[in-house]
Amino acid sequence: MHRPILAAASLLVFAAPAVHAADAAGLVDARLARITELRRDLHEHPELSNRETRTAGIVAAELKKLGYEVRTGIAHTGVVGILQGGKPGPKLAIRADMDALPVTEEVDLPFASRAKGEYLGKTVGVMHACGHDVHTAATLGIAGALAAVRKDLPGSVMLIFQPAEEGSPPGETGGAPRMVEEGLFKDFKPDAVFGMHVTSAYPVGTVALRPGGLMASSDTFRMTIKGRQSHGATPWRGIDPIVAGAEIVMSAQAIVSRRLDINKEPAVVTFGIFNGGQRFNIVPDSAELHGTVRTFDSAMRDQALADLRNVAEHVAAAHGATIEAQIPVVPGSNPVNNNDPELTARVRTSLEHALGKDKVIEAKRWTASEDFPHLALGAKAPSVYFFFGATPQGQDPDTAPSNHSPRFFVDEGALRTGTLAMLQASFDFLGYAQQAGRR
Repeated sequence: MHRPILAAASLLVFAAPAVHAADAAGLVDARLARITELRRDLHEHPELSNRETRTAGIVAAELKKLGYEVRTGIAHTGVVGILQGGKPGPKLAIRADMDALPVTEEVDLPFASRAKGEYLGKTVGVMHACGHDVHTAATLGIAGALAAVRKDLPGSVMLIFQPAEEGSPPGETGGAPRMVEEGLFKDFKPDAVFGMHVTSAYPVGTVALRPGGLMASSDTFRMTIKGRQSHGATPWRGIDPIVAGAEIVMSAQAIVSRRLDINKEPAVVTFGIFNGGQRFNIVPDSAELHGTVRTFDSAMRDQALADLRNVAEHVAAAHGATIEAQIPVVPGSNPVNNNDPELTARVRTSLEHALGKDKVIEAKRWTASEDFPHLALGAKAPSVYFFFGATPQGQDPDTAPSNHSPRFFVDEGALRTGTLAMLQASFDFLGYAQQAGRR
């Protein structure tokens, strides 16, 4: 699928670290104050998906100052910076996401968010509760380090600052799929795509990755159950969509527990929204159910979605109700975040070189998902995605507020870890050697 000659050549260069960790660390440390300043500014001024105009402006201005070829306005607010090295070599794409979440911050920080936004027709607090401010600032730090060695840098790098990773607002499209649709890789065809994510699941100073499926695929579904309104005192005169919906929710739990072979791969079916009715003593005309299906195997995905439709239609019919179901909602699905095994082994070597073997952890599979895999599929290139820890030393990560929590906290030591890890991996993939003889 991808270009085997270029990819193979780049991986051969990647087999041994090309630049000493101290050299990469020096480039990061020289920029750490600016990285921290940017992160704090972005954290204080978060923006929701497809609304990242201020963030995009900051990113574009920083890249232009560094001499990057800059494109803006991709998938609404996306920014791309391309740096051509001074020597021939492979092409690498690195993704950072920019959007925040409709969450009101509860962390006591001097740069805590007080921002407000509109989400689903309501005024909400806005917070970088998933750490995308960290990703953006760290990748701008990487941009500066790469630009500083541009003359001796083999190949070229595309930095992708992506909007709407958390999902586009209803009625809109965006994120990685739309960037690809709008020609992200038309003129720059990378030999690999790298991505990273800060997380409270690991202590600061550590990184985690694994070959193969790292994060699950995700599909959303929506169901509207249509019954017949009646007074709550005479439910036999109507058809109750709430009772039908409740039975659908309960029956669907057997899809994973009784229908799927979870010895093979994990799977999840979750209902997150159940809306029905306006008043305590009226059986409503309709009820709505929304949820998600997460899998690591395509056959299990197909079975789970088919079984969910079967349950919904037959349970609704058994109650005399009808149902309109989108299973899955299109667009809105994300593939499995699949790390190329060979490339992952080489990135692991780079991360161990940069941070020490004891700081590189075998990641657990995670049934969360994200849209990063659309970039690898769009580029027809192998990809690697890794996590880096945010929880302060001495605190149990299992007790730390998770990503998406209003109390999500990032130890700023993570800024150095993530920047250094990605920079080292990038240098090694490109075959850069800062000092003669370090090949």
